[in-house]
Amino acid sequence: MLYPSNLDQKINFVKIKDLLKAECSSSLGQDFVEKVAFSSDFNLVQRLLDQTEEFRKILISGEIFPSSNFTNLNPYLEKAKIPGAFLDQDEFYEVKLALQTLRSCVVFFQKHGESYPTLGALLGLLMDLDMGLLKAIDLIIDEKGKIRSNASKELQLIRTQLLYEEGRLRKVMERIFKDARAKGLTPEDSAMTIRGGRMVIPIAAENKRKLRGFIHDESATGQTVFMEPEEALDINNEIRDLEYMERREIIKILTKLTDQLRPGIPALRKATNFLGLMDFIRAKAKFAQKTDSCKPELVKERTLSWTRARHPILEMALNSQGKKIIPLDIKLGGHERLLVISGPNAGGKSVTLKTVALLQYMLQCGLLIPVHPDSKSSLFDNLFIDIGDEQSLENDLSTYSSHLMSMKHFTQFANKKTILFIDEFGTGTEPQFGGAIAESILLSLNKLGAFGVLTTHYGNLKQIANKNQGMVNGAMRYDVDRLEPLYQLEIGKPGSSFALEIASKIGLSKDILAYAKAQIGEERVRYDRLLTQLENEKNQYSVLVSEVKEKDRLLQARLKEYNQLKETIELTQKRLIQEAKLEAKSLLDQTNKKIEATIREIREKKAEKDVTKQVRQKLEDFKQEVKPEKTVIKDPEIRVIGGAIESGDWVRLRDNGAVAQVVAIKNKDVEVTIGDLKSNVKLSRLEKISKTEVKKEFKATERRSNYNTNEKMMDFSPNLDIRGKRGEEILGLIQTFIDEGYMLGVKDLRIVHGKGDGILRDISRNLLRHMPQVGRAEDEHADRGGAGVTLVTLK
Repeated sequence: MLYPSNLDQKINFVKIKDLLKAECSSSLGQDFVEKVAFSSDFNLVQRLLDQTEEFRKILISGEIFPSSNFTNLNPYLEKAKIPGAFLDQDEFYEVKLALQTLRSCVVFFQKHGESYPTLGALLGLLMDLDMGLLKAIDLIIDEKGKIRSNASKELQLIRTQLLYEEGRLRKVMERIFKDARAKGLTPEDSAMTIRGGRMVIPIAAENKRKLRGFIHDESATGQTVFMEPEEALDINNEIRDLEYMERREIIKILTKLTDQLRPGIPALRKATNFLGLMDFIRAKAKFAQKTDSCKPELVKERTLSWTRARHPILEMALNSQGKKIIPLDIKLGGHERLLVISGPNAGGKSVTLKTVALLQYMLQCGLLIPVHPDSKSSLFDNLFIDIGDEQSLENDLSTYSSHLMSMKHFTQFANKKTILFIDEFGTGTEPQFGGAIAESILLSLNKLGAFGVLTTHYGNLKQIANKNQGMVNGAMRYDVDRLEPLYQLEIGKPGSSFALEIASKIGLSKDILAYAKAQIGEERVRYDRLLTQLENEKNQYSVLVSEVKEKDRLLQARLKEYNQLKETIELTQKRLIQEAKLEAKSLLDQTNKKIEATIREIREKKAEKDVTKQVRQKLEDFKQEVKPEKTVIKDPEIRVIGGAIESGDWVRLRDNGAVAQVVAIKNKDVEVTIGDLKSNVKLSRLEKISKTEVKKEFKATERRSNYNTNEKMMDFSPNLDIRGKRGEEILGLIQTFIDEGYMLGVKDLRIVHGKGDGILRDISRNLLRHMPQVGRAEDEHADRGGAGVTLVTLK
């Protein structure tokens, strides 16, 4: 049960629905947004949240999912269900695009179904859909939404004859127009034109009797008439007859195709429902991404435990002003079900209450909410709200009476499965009586076991919350020194309204304040003063704790760095010692071998002086070789394969084989040109090559670049689909597509990028704008994709 009936307006859920509609790409998704409703069904809400969470993961992963042509087919199906009726070619084109989207969805979930089981389960709506219909439509309707000439043999013959007659007509008209111009019968700078669907020649009015034919029209001034020459009448009539024949054949083809579609109308209605669901779920996921929302853990026990909760609409407003929202931490459950929030005016009490109310409502409508993923929440059967002024002139209700009517409803229908929100509890009448009634209502609601958040300034309600199990106080923190709210909720203690402190700060006289304190009573003043002192101490301790935490964080970071450095030094030391030992062992082995060889040689030569001297000299030479050098070790000189490289030389990059020419050399860095591209590379990566090798490389490149033009023409498609690709991927695709089209002489090209956020469209058109081959780039017809397709006309 929801109360009041305009609850969604009270908590501004209407704005959330508007934002969701803006994320939809079709009216189908927007219709589902309108149907969003509060639910307490645990399994239903769990499934709705899982669907949105899975789609959010799809968006994050970057996996390609259909993003366009979520078309509402219901109007076409209503038209097609009448026997004898037929859909026109534009309507069949929309059906074709929708079926292509459905096929892409099926393929996606067949491939990734295990990763997104809840979304994949929705394929059940497509079980009866026959994808053979898409093939049948594709044989009739081409990619531009036109009837294919080979849709039937009769249509192909008619169109062939029509092309022939139109060509013959043009030749005849050009000849007649040329003769008329030579005789001076036509106005200057005139040209052939069309009037009433027939080709005509502009003739000066005074010369209209000099040319035999039929006058179809005249200019606004009457000085020019538009004539169809007698010689062209029969050809134009033949063309008109052929056009009528073409239209009759097209109707025949479309009627037959509609008859083929008609048995599948029930399945197509379910498929349309599936498209709407996908668009709606994607809109929820995109909204969750924008608001950094997630799915909290849904539990069946009555609890509400949120960390870093944020009001999505408030956060958007603050972000637009360059400000940051202060997150909210709140916990309700067990013996602390009713939270009584107190504190100064404009301190954030109402914002806190509305944040909890809106997020709980969003959650039970199946939307992800902006909280930390570790948060927990449960569902409630009833959600009651009393916010704002509900006075009614028609019912003769005052503000306080309207509040009492709400309280009556709360006390009658609240139970353990109810969550309620009351702003400024007890206000609207004399404080003494209002506070007493509010206290009685609060105790009654607590006895009923309800959950909820209430805001108040009444001291007796703070005391009741402090003394009774099931209730807990909460305070909005306030900086008394600077008279600024901190917008932080602290659960466990009541808050002060800081009325006396604020009055003192703004400069009210001491006499006035003294009189006010006397009227309030010393005990009440002392109580409020203790709250103020507690708040000040809380602020001081918060600053100290923050400083200690920062120091501890820095200490831990430095300790970690020290341990890592110590470990690195120890490992390096062990490695160097090991290497030194291995090198010493190798050196010692060599020395021993050398000494043994020397002794053996001396013995064999029987200690002859000359031989001994030579052998000793060899040993001395070996000692000099293994003696450590005293000079500073310098970096080894870079050796470049092929000889020294100088400016102007041709070189090859050893790691990729590219041929380049040296522009300049700076120490170990070399500036080279590879075609039109300049680059800096290390000298050690290059090898010098001769001009003969350069010529061989260029010839090999030319041979690789040759290809069969006829084969390329047969394989070339004037349509390029870049939907779902990233910005950096499409640059090369579009460049190649335009180059091939221009080289093959194709004038009209079509780039399908979808609408979405318009990123792919902007990148494509910015690239096309700087291509010399492109004459014009514009939107496709609205019925064939509109801004989701760019038509390119080459020069």
